Amino acid sequence: MKITVVGAGNVGATAAQRLVDKELANEVVLVDIIEGLPQGKGLDMYESAPIEATDTHVIGTNSYDETAGSHIVVITAGIARKPGMTREQLQDTNADIVKGVTEAIVAKSPQAILIVVSNPLDVMTYVAYKVSGFERHRVIGMAGILDTARYRTFIAMELGVSVEDVQALVLGGHGDSMVPLVRYTTVAGVPVTEFLDKPTIDKLVQRTRDGGIEIVNYLKTGSAYYAPSAAAVEMVKTVVKDKKRILPCAAYLQGEYGLRDTYIGVPVKLGRKGIEKIVEVPLTAEEKAALTKSAEEVKNNIAKLKL
Repeated sequence: MKITVVGAGNVGATAAQRLVDKELANEVVLVDIIEGLPQGKGLDMYESAPIEATDTHVIGTNSYDETAGSHIVVITAGIARKPGMTREQLQDTNADIVKGVTEAIVAKSPQAILIVVSNPLDVMTYVAYKVSGFERHRVIGMAGILDTARYRTFIAMELGVSVEDVQALVLGGHGDSMVPLVRYTTVAGVPVTEFLDKPTIDKLVQRTRDGGIEIVNYLKTGSAYYAPSAAAVEMVKTVVKDKKRILPCAAYLQGEYGLRDTYIGVPVKLGRKGIEKIVEVPLTAEEKAALTKSAEEVKNNIAKLKL
């Protein structure tokens, strides 16, 4: 198994380190345009291998030649958000970056599965899908796992319980219109509404929607990377080990949920071939309307692309 991570910034480098520590590949390639950055970080990671007892070989490079034959490519390249900046304001710059990255990857690894992390997530995954020409099951966006993790964390913090006992599902675009499904949220199998009143739940839902900018405002000069990298690696692990887990990911819809020609976060079954099935969970009229609204926002941004 050979895995490439494009972008040696905070998200990419942290994702690469997690891949190495979990020994999910024989070889991890870290690519970046900044001379010396991927080489230095890659060597530093490789030198941790004897301590972590992993034999994963790490290569840092500015060239895509070393990525040839990759089974999975994680795309994190692009500029990060700054305070006051929306994900949508990143669109034009990052679309050009993701387009170039995708073209370079496809030329060297035409059979790869692409996992996109760059923001605005849903639109950048669409860019990778269109530019690559790959089947939709091989181009997947990382969003719902991160959003769900934030939602679960906030509920666990509020109740003072283990995050492991909180199960939830967040659908929709990776942004202000995401759709946390309160009806499917449980604590040790018990509906969250048995523990928290509606105003408290609404507060936690809003904090989930603001999860990214909350961290951006703290950091001032960057955006979140520990949780996003963990979410991306969870997807990689599920593919590598053919676990067939049901996870919320950005997928290209062709009629599912009544939506078409857009990327949006929905539950999917992930396995060795990528998305094996899009899972359509029953939604109330209100939930369906919220998901449709979120999808329309993504489609409006997709329409602004110049591919």
